[in-house]
Amino acid sequence: MKRLSTVKAGVSVKILSFENNEIFLKLMEMGCVPGETIKVEYIAPLGDPISISVQGYNLSLRLNEAENIFVEENI
Repeated sequence: MKRLSTVKAGVSVKILSFENNEIFLKLMEMGCVPGETIKVEYIAPLGDPISISVQGYNLSLRLNEAENIFVEENI
């Protein structure tokens, strides 16, 4: 288990859980729920923000938001 903020661009991962309940509600409304597969599409040159694809659309997350999402790599 690792944090989304540490995943490299081009890697697909599955959401396991959230550390912060405030971010959980916000991300659930955007389709990021535990068990959902997401792909890190792009990381900005200075590392913040990151762009992920989830359920067919792209979503930008701040690094501090991605820090609260626990994921595992898809095999």
